[in-house]
Amino acid sequence: MIATVTASPRPSTDIKLACRGVWKLFGQGAERLLADGRYPDGEAIRAAGLVGAVRDANLEVRPGEIFVIMGLSGSGKSTLVRCLSRLIEPTAGEILFDGRDLLRMSDREMIEIRRHRMGMVFQHFALLPHLTVLGNVAFPLAVQGIDRATREARARRVIELVGLAGREGYYPRELSGGQQQRVGIARSLAVEPELWFLDEPFSALDPLIRREMQDEFIRLQASLKKTIVFITHDFDEAIRLADRIAIMKDGAIIQTGTPEQLVLNPATDYVAEFTRHIPRAKVMSAASAMEPWREGAATAGTVAASDRIADIADRVEAADRPFAVLGADGQPVGLIGRQAVVDVLVGRSRGRQ
Repeated sequence: MIATVTASPRPSTDIKLACRGVWKLFGQGAERLLADGRYPDGEAIRAAGLVGAVRDANLEVRPGEIFVIMGLSGSGKSTLVRCLSRLIEPTAGEILFDGRDLLRMSDREMIEIRRHRMGMVFQHFALLPHLTVLGNVAFPLAVQGIDRATREARARRVIELVGLAGREGYYPRELSGGQQQRVGIARSLAVEPELWFLDEPFSALDPLIRREMQDEFIRLQASLKKTIVFITHDFDEAIRLADRIAIMKDGAIIQTGTPEQLVLNPATDYVAEFTRHIPRAKVMSAASAMEPWREGAATAGTVAASDRIADIADRVEAADRPFAVLGADGQPVGLIGRQAVVDVLVGRSRGRQ
């Protein structure tokens, strides 16, 4: 069973962003309720006339990973991401960015970090209507005081990166919803952030454009390798994008793990219900369904241990011999054949526990 918080602390060099015991209580007297280190439950918070938006949150985000925070409306996920960037002041706890506590930084230091090291994209992308695409993307660089030639050159590079080359002179009203969202993403990327926060950036888009933007996001991340905290309420979106997922309920993080771990080993009934309708083939890896490697085995080809069953099912099912499963070092670690894939597709496989 997976723990309800992140794994035990790693060396600070392995962690880009962490929060330790973060609370956000709205209402008068919030600090007093937490002053002596108590951990009030929901009943005590309500009795004090407070709202427990974030309760004792703990997480760690590794460099270069997409860390998804998800939950239903009102679960606290958006409040938590605003605490992580200090757009909202937490009531208690620590928020560590490269090992430094953001809560101990001055307003001036936080402004510099947001201008130069953090990027943010929200559901409502708030483009400036009187500026062109180029002007919108270059705007945060102008705020930094970067000269016009430099900022426009950088803006043109990220505009091309998000697939909007040729539309630099367009105004927001002349763009589709998906194109406007690309401008918002480009504007955020223009500051070349080390840490990127995205709060339900695609939820206002129709399904086809949303899928297109997810594909674009995956392409961008493969190229840029940013450290990303991504907020969503859509588990299908989460499993497409995430390296790891934290599930929130009533302000608390109740389980953190890979999509595969959450589906195969839910820590609570809530997580089990949350993930119940997700086809296991979408999250299970070849490593979870393979049998041990046999030296000299005749194989039809190779798959990676991390490949998801849904992505390799057609090839494996069509072959009359198993496929060798290769580990990260390129060496065979197992075999996966037609029956193992069929078992996963029809729900007979329990996976590796």
